[in-house]
Amino acid sequence: MVLVLGVTASGKARLGFELAKSLDGEIISVDSMKVYRRMDIGTAKPSRQAQEEVRHHLVDVVEPSESFSVGLFLERALAVIDDIRSRGKTVVAVGGTALYIKALLYGLFEGPGSDELIRAELKARVQREGTARLHEALQRIDPEAASRIDSNDAKRIIRALEVYQLTGRPISSFQKQFDAEKPMHDWIILGLRRQKEEESRRMNARVKRMIEQGLVEEVRSLLAEERPLSRQARCAIGYAEIIEHLQGRMRLEDAIEEVKKNTRRLAKGQRTWFKTFKGVRWIDVGPEETAESVIERAKRELDR
Repeated sequence: MVLVLGVTASGKARLGFELAKSLDGEIISVDSMKVYRRMDIGTAKPSRQAQEEVRHHLVDVVEPSESFSVGLFLERALAVIDDIRSRGKTVVAVGGTALYIKALLYGLFEGPGSDELIRAELKARVQREGTARLHEALQRIDPEAASRIDSNDAKRIIRALEVYQLTGRPISSFQKQFDAEKPMHDWIILGLRRQKEEESRRMNARVKRMIEQGLVEEVRSLLAEERPLSRQARCAIGYAEIIEHLQGRMRLEDAIEEVKKNTRRLAKGQRTWFKTFKGVRWIDVGPEETAESVIERAKRELDR
């Protein structure tokens, strides 16, 4: 069982595809947005031709109006793994959604329960003081968790503060216990890594291609559907910014720049998460290195 991970636009989809072909495998997409039907361009979904050549799982499984969660992902992914292996095929998981990767490797971290009163009070503080102020409070009580949580991520900040108020312990202390567990399956984990400047260049180039391929038209079509986009789908990078443009709140040029900026921010969060994953065999890719060279290096890693 092979897991290929990397930040957005790192080349992991091409690598996973080629490995699946050579290993007589099938691909499990570990991506929180490729699950949505008709959200194709903005999620860099594999082409129909690629999906016909190699079977892909957990792509196009829910409507954009529906919500999807890490719990649903894990339930389906585990069933798919059993199915692939029962047919004598190789599992090749490919993705960049760090929380989904974490769940695939170690299961779900449940943590302490919730308290609606505490949560309501924290939400009210967010409205009064802003997320940055609550992030500062989290930094004081749990610097380790604060370093992994973006200062604008209100949901995760609130959860971390809630756990501390409930238990008197930082959420990172629970997560350390979780981190110590062994993976649920015997994975070989390959990671693609490039220089930060090169990664940013590739991200910008991808955004440019998405616009050229018709991202604005794709978003316009989604907004015209009878059932409205779910909150999760609307917040997807590339979609949220173009929605702002189509609703007259942002020029297209500014929306494109926001997509680039938010993509780089996503990659920063991915890098932070990936540092916590154990046993990754990192492949450091040179700026002029060909995809064929990367594929051959990855195959050698699998053989050793």
